[in-house]
Amino acid sequence: MSDTTDSAMLVMLRHSPHGSSWLREGLDVALVGAALGRKVHVLFLGDGVQALIAGQTSGPLGQKGTHPTLDMLEMYDIDTLLVDGESLAQRGLTIDDLQLPVSLVDAASLPRVLAEHSPIYSF
Repeated sequence: MSDTTDSAMLVMLRHSPHGSSWLREGLDVALVGAALGRKVHVLFLGDGVQALIAGQTSGPLGQKGTHPTLDMLEMYDIDTLLVDGESLAQRGLTIDDLQLPVSLVDAASLPRVLAEHSPIYSF
């Protein structure tokens, strides 16, 4: 296991951008962590990969889109965005469908990714 004093915190986003506040709350935790000086990485998996689809608008019931918050990640020096490749494929998506540059992670690498981060927040 890596030394947690030098590791980045990981925010895992598993929920779609609309229908609940989970994804938005996870992004807020990432921004707060970065504002407090932590190195932050974000992992999109499951329905969370849908947050990265380019060209989204507001959701049902006027729920705000997450694009403005996603665009702020770079301003907070959150530049490591990881995406579960299997989650993308299951939803018929490719990297070209996403609005931000990401690094793909395969299922076999997920345990290593998790072991390299502390703390880990899941939304």
